Amino acid sequence: MLTSLIPKRSHGFLPLEHYAAIGDGRSLALVGADGSIDWWCAPDMDSPPLFNRLHDASGGRFSITPREPFHIERRYRESSNVLETVFITATGTARITESLNSGVAGRLPWCELARRIEGLSGHVAFDIRLTPICARGSVRRIDHSNAAVRYIGDLVTTFCHEPEIEITEDEDTLTTARWTAHAGDETCVALLVSDQAPLAIPTLCEVNARIDLSDQEWRRWTEQLTYDGVFAADLKRCALSLKFLVFSKTGAIAAAATSGLPERIGGDKNYDYRYAWIRDAAYTIKALLRAGALQESIGAFGWLVRTLGKDEPRPKVVYTLAGKEVPDESIIDVPGYKGSSPVRTGNRAKEQIQLSCYGDILETASLFAQMGHVIDPHAAKLLARLADQCTERWKIKDSGIWELEDEQHYTFSKIGCWLALSKAAQLARDGHIAGDADGWELESERVKQWIDENCWSEQMQSYTFYAGSQKLDASLLLTTRFGFEHDERLSRTLVAIERNLAVGPLVYRYTDADKEEGAFVACSCWLVEAYAFLGQVDQAEVLLKALLGKLGNNFGILTEQIDPATGEGLGNLPQGLSHLALLHAIFSIEENR
Repeated sequence: MLTSLIPKRSHGFLPLEHYAAIGDGRSLALVGADGSIDWWCAPDMDSPPLFNRLHDASGGRFSITPREPFHIERRYRESSNVLETVFITATGTARITESLNSGVAGRLPWCELARRIEGLSGHVAFDIRLTPICARGSVRRIDHSNAAVRYIGDLVTTFCHEPEIEITEDEDTLTTARWTAHAGDETCVALLVSDQAPLAIPTLCEVNARIDLSDQEWRRWTEQLTYDGVFAADLKRCALSLKFLVFSKTGAIAAAATSGLPERIGGDKNYDYRYAWIRDAAYTIKALLRAGALQESIGAFGWLVRTLGKDEPRPKVVYTLAGKEVPDESIIDVPGYKGSSPVRTGNRAKEQIQLSCYGDILETASLFAQMGHVIDPHAAKLLARLADQCTERWKIKDSGIWELEDEQHYTFSKIGCWLALSKAAQLARDGHIAGDADGWELESERVKQWIDENCWSEQMQSYTFYAGSQKLDASLLLTTRFGFEHDERLSRTLVAIERNLAVGPLVYRYTDADKEEGAFVACSCWLVEAYAFLGQVDQAEVLLKALLGKLGNNFGILTEQIDPATGEGLGNLPQGLSHLALLHAIFSIEENR
């Protein structure tokens, strides 16, 4: 899809929906519509940022911007994550094609951020500015015989360019340049990064060629996707965006590629999402399995089993991409996006209890088995252990799917426990795991009865946020997929949620969330899914088309939330939960026709 706009900064910041992404399976860069790369953590997604203009209008960036007023036309190449932006000025047009490159054998040993500039008509004069930040420690610039190198903490970096580009090195952390693209001209600039390793210095010709090689690899990956329905183009772009968050080193799934972006402008809910949540990993595995991306699904399921197997006695909510404990939450000394502070790194959710994780894991294993794959003995033992834990723990309070500090008997958590025990019983009866199938089945019925007795409100005609409450929770829409519907209770819950939490196709997370944040993209997708699983497929399709219209003011990269009044993106991006929920919404329509 080609998007045309005139990018405008407000107080030095672009709207979040004006960013596109490029990635290499290890790191991700956000490219603003004005040609400025304002976020890149290298070599890994959870490394400190090299560019942080998302947090500080005067922060680190790698910008290639016309000197004259301009507007742009931007698109990803077909079936690819290679990005093309055409800059249109009064004097001419030029195209920038950019990629975080891969090699013939996959991920390169170094990070290679490549940007090709081509003159299309007339001439366009560009200013180039490279200003990495010092989040890792000191910065030293040294002119070696083979390259001019910046040492940024443990990183070794170099800026590659053709000799005809006028370069000025003003200080250790600032490089500026100028280049005018005339019709038919082409050049390539690149930033290479290695971490505690020798830095290769390939020729610019090789770097430039790898842009097209990376394009071929993305297209090859996309060919495996099996969906060919009405929303094929949307699903393909969504799957490609979700692929950015698959951390190739371990198979982990990052919840998002950024940290500290606000859920409300000026608010303090600015969290670090560059970690792997059990919930999101499980949902992503299911989404990729349904899409036909088997390699990533297997890798992520293996990461999940290895990580949980090592972490006795009970699973945590979230881990690092390496499967280790998440750092304690701390505050970064930056102004924050549009003044939204504090900006946090680390995440305190690591200490919380989230009982619905049991359902996430067991349902993922069940789908894995249903699709004809084999659960290995190590994974089978882990799944049985988790089912036994769920039998013991479902009666306690937790922080719920939304990771709230107020521990309650959250309805979604209890339904997650019901799901876990039901799936465990079925897995045992089908011979995939060993355990007390009858006992798990009996306990699941006890959980279901407890939910109906304690979490249903006759006044609201709905399941409620938590036992004894009259509040609503949009995550309950997701339970229609689990098969929890009985006595039309989920159908009535859907009506209550749409009446009280929805603004058109956009849905807030829970009662009163509109006072502190935007509408939640994943919840909006879950409303579509709920209609489909409850038999109203035509309404689900109408709603999905309306939702895609609201999500269309970007380049296929979804934020966590949207302000229904302005259409402004809010929260971290690309947000894995938003993308995978959209995939599931599309599949739900096809599967329930």
